[in-house]
Amino acid sequence: MSTYGMLETGAPVAAAPKRRSTNWIAISSVVANVALIGALICYMPATNADVGAAVTSRIQAPRVRMAQQQFSMAGRRASSTSFNRKTSASAQSKATVATVALDAPVATSEDTMTWSPANGHDVDAGMGQVHKDAAISNEVSPVMAQKNIQRPVIFGVAADSGCGKSTFLRRVNAIFGTTTSKAHTPTGELITTICLDDFHTLDRTGRKDTGISALDIRANNFKLMADQLKALKQGRAIKKPIYNHDTGAIDPVETIHPNHIIIVEGLHPMLDKDVIESLDFTFYIDVSDPVKKEWKIQRDMIERGHKKEDIIASIESRRPDFEKFVEPQKANADVIISIEPTKLDVAPEEAVKYLNTRLIQKENIHGVRPVYLFEENGANVDWDPCAGPNAMACPYPGTRVRYYQEMHGDRQASVVEIDGVFGEIEELFLIEERLSNTNTKYFGELTKQMIKNKAAPGSGDGSGLVQALVALKMRESYERFTGRTIQVPKWGLFLDEY
Repeated sequence: MSTYGMLETGAPVAAAPKRRSTNWIAISSVVANVALIGALICYMPATNADVGAAVTSRIQAPRVRMAQQQFSMAGRRASSTSFNRKTSASAQSKATVATVALDAPVATSEDTMTWSPANGHDVDAGMGQVHKDAAISNEVSPVMAQKNIQRPVIFGVAADSGCGKSTFLRRVNAIFGTTTSKAHTPTGELITTICLDDFHTLDRTGRKDTGISALDIRANNFKLMADQLKALKQGRAIKKPIYNHDTGAIDPVETIHPNHIIIVEGLHPMLDKDVIESLDFTFYIDVSDPVKKEWKIQRDMIERGHKKEDIIASIESRRPDFEKFVEPQKANADVIISIEPTKLDVAPEEAVKYLNTRLIQKENIHGVRPVYLFEENGANVDWDPCAGPNAMACPYPGTRVRYYQEMHGDRQASVVEIDGVFGEIEELFLIEERLSNTNTKYFGELTKQMIKNKAAPGSGDGSGLVQALVALKMRESYERFTGRTIQVPKWGLFLDEY
């Protein structure tokens, strides 16, 4: 699959997809899109003294707020009702730019870097010092200058095993228009993803012998985790341990350099206060027990050859530690993806087959605004997109979209709820055009992303759509924290591949 993406500095992340041939419908689409959006994109040269190369900054002119005709993705008029589209976050307000002081000399190459033991390298949970080679560079990594990284932005994603973290992270890469390697720690030009299982202090045999689960804080090196994330945020490289999921062993360390975006995912990114200090924005994937059980059975039976009764027994044995060490992180999350059985009118035994997904967006200090339905922020909405003229074609049991406010602890939260299943993914533009503050770059981008990942789990219901919305919020927050822009091509309103 072709990928794309570019920072405002003009440094390409990956090549744009090539057109197969001249497509006059596509050209008409672009012209129509320009006329509809009315956006003027200007490019001004700039000089980056740090890397000694000419770069380009994108400046977007303010959009004129006006009612626009809405068209379907097939080019037909979808509705007689016009919606006042909200301007993008980057156009409405200035970025909340944050910087990190680089208080160490910059290494000229990886070979010239020197290393010091990381805090926590000497932790012993009963198997000896399994992280004794974990280290932090004394110098700022040369990658900071090579990639023109202003400062690494670190996202935390917490969830239990088998809750869809991998699928979600694939959608994040797609939204950012980039790819990552298939290495143990996936790394690309823009994003590095670190699995926090690498900080286990007990291997599979050690956990079995001691009766301590991987969810237990005693089986994880939070001191090392906090020190190495702090180092990455300061622009330093780290020598990080590896937990081998195939063998269950703790393997030798690997060198990880800072990147524009670092995603730390796993069981405990928001449990330890010192780890939390390095996280810029946090997300929790909350899957209810009935759905989690169904997903984990499907995954472990098909992909790992486990028996159903063994999977259920494992889930039940993990429950006390999950409730004690993983679930409390919901309180520290800025955004929660909540996935439950449907609330629609179905037989009880069918409820787990159809999902009700909620996007819970807590008030935050970062200036990242919540997605909401229609134009009145704060107004409760209960909408059936399958009813009325020009409605979506929805199979059983239908689709329901709701918006409301609720409290989560001491924080107000805006909630977008999507219940049921979709018919044709191509019709999701009917929902997209009624959502505000999505941070899409052009009308139709959200629907296009869902179509590009049509085969991914959740693409036929709200779980995939909410994951894509959260990925858009991650892109918005990156742009706010750095003052940079992720550029994507504006494909226009038509769906044919070109």
